[in-house]
Amino acid sequence: MSNPMDNLQKVQSFKLVSNNLNVEGMFAKQQYSGMFGVEGGQDESPELSWSGVPVETKSFTLTMYDPGAPTQSGFWHWAMMNIPANTQSLVAGAGAANSDKLPEGTLLMPNDARAKQYIGAAPVKGDAPHHYYVTLTALDVAKLDIPDDSTPAFMNFNMIGHELGRAVLEIKAEIK
Repeated sequence: MSNPMDNLQKVQSFKLVSNNLNVEGMFAKQQYSGMFGVEGGQDESPELSWSGVPVETKSFTLTMYDPGAPTQSGFWHWAMMNIPANTQSLVAGAGAANSDKLPEGTLLMPNDARAKQYIGAAPVKGDAPHHYYVTLTALDVAKLDIPDDSTPAFMNFNMIGHELGRAVLEIKAEIK
């Protein structure tokens, strides 16, 4: 499977990390999806922090995408826009529906389940590890002017021409 980042405009890269990964680079159990029936999954978004962003940054978007989901289009698990430029991290659980842990002005967008929240990893039992791409994009605008019920793909389309930098954290998940 090709890397979904290969199709994107080339921009400055910066660093994105999470303390919620195990030594093999896989999600911790709480980042898996209880909503989708994964035993022990809690649909808790991971803690994230970043550094080295372009100085011109006015806001960020964040997505989590599984291109290996058993669909024709993969699966968007998480999307946010209008994260203020002075934000340097998100605490674990910030992606919950109606979260009070998000920076002021940040909007949760609907994922592919049409829920405005983080939905954890839910690879098919026995599949090879799925690769989830958590992508933080630095933009040259303070806000994207799109409806807050837009899809992650539509949000990404509207970022074209506004991207200053991108950090990608590839995380694996599997259910044996």
